[in-house]
Amino acid sequence: MTVVIGFEGSANKIGIGIVRDGEVLSNPRRTYITPPGQGFLPSETAKHHRGAILTVLREALDEAGLKPADIDCVAFTKGPGMGAPLVTVALVARTVAQLWGKPLVGVNHCIGHIEMGRLITGANNPTVLYVSGGNTQVIAYSERRYRIFGETIDIAVGNCLDRFARVIKISNDPSPGYNIEQMAKKGKQYVELPYTVKGMDVSFSGILSYIEEAAHKMLSSGQCTAEDLCFSLQETVFSMLVEITERAMAHCGSQEVLIVGGVGCNLRLQEMMGVMCEERGARLFATDERFCIDNGAMIAQAGWEMFRVGQTTELSDSWITQRYRTSPHSAVKNVHWPDQEHLPGDGCVCVNNQEGT
Repeated sequence: MTVVIGFEGSANKIGIGIVRDGEVLSNPRRTYITPPGQGFLPSETAKHHRGAILTVLREALDEAGLKPADIDCVAFTKGPGMGAPLVTVALVARTVAQLWGKPLVGVNHCIGHIEMGRLITGANNPTVLYVSGGNTQVIAYSERRYRIFGETIDIAVGNCLDRFARVIKISNDPSPGYNIEQMAKKGKQYVELPYTVKGMDVSFSGILSYIEEAAHKMLSSGQCTAEDLCFSLQETVFSMLVEITERAMAHCGSQEVLIVGGVGCNLRLQEMMGVMCEERGARLFATDERFCIDNGAMIAQAGWEMFRVGQTTELSDSWITQRYRTSPHSAVKNVHWPDQEHLPGDGCVCVNNQEGT
């Protein structure tokens, strides 16, 4: 049996997970939490990771009941993500691989989310909605490659939610998105916001600019409550995401949707996507915060898929890249997805060429 340890630290979470042939043996993590109204800076986040990573590594081994000799491969997040935290984690992963005499595998963070989602839910051939603080993409798998059918053209949906949380000073503990979700449940009034879908792509920067400017005026004048704004923002951005996901499903002829990424554990998003799937006779797959939020096990699982078909990363090639596209060149080659016919329009499919994530 193949045992892979995965190191994840592309944003404000440092996690190390161990996977053995599809079984998650351990998955501890730590989160860098800043005061309300503040985001997390790359240098401060990297400092947090440096202080926690060896403790988390020991926890991962202890929880799994394994020793370094039991590990077959060391996987790490190559990108995309924040530069300083990525470098911190890659440095430790490279060091561990050399000390233990194990092969190294650099993993695309986005693919890690997808592979973990497929493992946990049992989804067969889904259209994937990947939503997090740094990424918003609709992805499908075709001809042994991940293809991006639609994405944000500016900021990610999670970044939109996080930055709005700073405007109204919502706590970052455990996460601003979670706290927005709880406040939205108490909202009673819908405030109309810009709705920006452009074909298969979405835009969140205009929505954020509008609500940033309007929030203080509306709250100070009593036109609405903070809970109403949280409710309205969620309803608007999630409707946009459901729309482009359904469009991708129609294009691919898909009958499954898999939601991954940190925003994917939002129950309201899952509910709205579930309604759409039910109307189409499709199935929805999603996970909870254990596996939706950044974690080491997802990197270990993607690394396991790569390692078992002979993919490894030479030490000289083990740099990080902040802008690491999911499509097409970063796909896990020969990963075990079902055999697929040529997708309609494949070859002229809406895969954007921009370098950003």
